[in-house]
Amino acid sequence: MYKIGLTGGIGSGKTRVADMLAEWGAALVDSDAIAHELTAPGGAAMPAIGQAFGAGAVAADGALDRAWMRDLVFRRPEARAQLEAILHPLIGQHTERAAAAAQGAYLVFVVPLLVESGRWRERVDRICVVDCDPETQVARVQARSGLTEQAIRRIMAAQAARATRLAAADDVIVNDGATSAQQLRARAKALHDRWCQLAAAPRRPPPCGTGLPE
Repeated sequence: MYKIGLTGGIGSGKTRVADMLAEWGAALVDSDAIAHELTAPGGAAMPAIGQAFGAGAVAADGALDRAWMRDLVFRRPEARAQLEAILHPLIGQHTERAAAAAQGAYLVFVVPLLVESGRWRERVDRICVVDCDPETQVARVQARSGLTEQAIRRIMAAQAARATRLAAADDVIVNDGATSAQQLRARAKALHDRWCQLAAAPRRPPPCGTGLPE
């Protein structure tokens, strides 16, 4: 199946774009949604998180206390590494299973830290970045989450720089503060149509000796 890696900074609108692509027939595998499932009440990651970080990491309903953990990982980089060591293997396993079962015109991996991970370039056919100016990112995240500007900018600082994301992109969907809902939909639809064409085109086999790694 033809594979697209969809990414963008916090507040860029990548989830809106992903929902549109699914509406038009793409299959989605969303790593953020998988992470939320793993850290929900009864989630597969919660026993290890509770053991590693203690009761403070667990909310009253048994889910990950995201505000508590967010504060911890920004103060202690080693805590971020510890959390990632728990979550990333599980996210990888769930992603692989979801991708194997996916059906659609093409497959979209929605990965917030796609560029940062450095592992996706060879796993997808194209990388698409939903691009947005930092001021609009902050305003959107504040409106939906109530986080302070300082907290939002700390999250943004932990993500790849805008220029780094754009340098990795094969395709870009602009969704800045001047973009209307109709414009965003038109831009996403144009790329969807192009990806459908690419997905339907005959795939040439790799040259001898350059097949997929074992």
